[in-house]
Amino acid sequence: MNSISAATKLFPLIWLLVSRFVAVYAADDGLLINGDFETAPSGGFADDGVGDSPNAVPSWKLNGTVELVTSGQKQGGMILIVPEGRHAVRLGNDAQISQDVKLEKGEIYSITFSASRTCAQLESLNVSVPPATQTIDLQTLYSVQGWDTYAWAFQADQEDAHVVFTNPGMEDDPTCGPIIDDIAIKKLFVPTKPKDNAVLNGDFEEGPWMFRNASLGVLLPTNLDEETSSLPGWIVESNRAVRYIDSYHFSVPGGKRALELLSGKEGIISQMVPTKPNKPYTMSFSLGHAGDMCKQPLAVMAFAGDQAENVHYTPDSNSTFQTANVNFTAKAERTRVAFYSVYYNTRSDDGSSLCGPVVDDIRVVVSRGIKDLGLSVCSLGFVVLGILFMV
Repeated sequence: MNSISAATKLFPLIWLLVSRFVAVYAADDGLLINGDFETAPSGGFADDGVGDSPNAVPSWKLNGTVELVTSGQKQGGMILIVPEGRHAVRLGNDAQISQDVKLEKGEIYSITFSASRTCAQLESLNVSVPPATQTIDLQTLYSVQGWDTYAWAFQADQEDAHVVFTNPGMEDDPTCGPIIDDIAIKKLFVPTKPKDNAVLNGDFEEGPWMFRNASLGVLLPTNLDEETSSLPGWIVESNRAVRYIDSYHFSVPGGKRALELLSGKEGIISQMVPTKPNKPYTMSFSLGHAGDMCKQPLAVMAFAGDQAENVHYTPDSNSTFQTANVNFTAKAERTRVAFYSVYYNTRSDDGSSLCGPVVDDIRVVVSRGIKDLGLSVCSLGFVVLGILFMV
């Protein structure tokens, strides 16, 4: 009995030590090892840039035609675009790069990376941490800089994992393919749902890794699985991305993060929130301008259950955002709330970079109707009478 008691007392200590061991060796939030590809190979950066061995790029395993490209490098009449710094990698036909990482099994992670197109007709990039995988379409260029930053989320199936980027394309020129750079990882935490708000992560403060010096925001491509979303609580329903933005480079209604809706009906975010049937609710949200030279008018279509309202942003010299409300009566125990941009907006300074209205601070609360107001007034009256009698 004493040995069992001692083992029982030791178990929490052992579990704590194991947890700390896993935490120490799990991947830290931020750039993967040589995730910016600025670490020179043992023989230095080659003139042709083509990796000729599986370990030609430090900390990465290569398979197929992988090229270390340099900012300003030319291919024919085309200048290759490196998203950040001096170097990046280009993946040729069916080529891939991978890196081993330590993760916490069962946790949700998001991978952030930058990508640009080169000479392929139909360009895409497959990112995976087996068995999880997703192919991201790179055909749409969202910014005039020639590259965009994306995020993709997954649930860790095991502690020893492999982050893999693959070019699934097959072109006549085997070197044609996407350029990738600045690969980072972040463990996501599902925020605690507020007692007075049915919406999870309605302020968008929890989301993918963002580089402090990156000014383009992070694109969130189509993701219909709310359990593995780079934006906890939310899914992206349509075939175009939405943009996750920060207060360091954009105007944000509240906190440090918000969401910019792009591409009209092709960029929809939604969430199923818990409700009580036949109860009246109010959905409120902040609507604004990101401060990114986006052409007006700006408007969103906001859905709450069977209600839909077209809300236009009306500029105010004292503020870059406004508050809007949508009233609805719940029909079920879960109600869908959703948003998309009414218009297809672009920036006025370049005429091609996609932009749109900003939404933030989304709340769904039970409406206080006339009956509730009457009860509140009666209660206040009784309190006042009580105080008078006491006096």
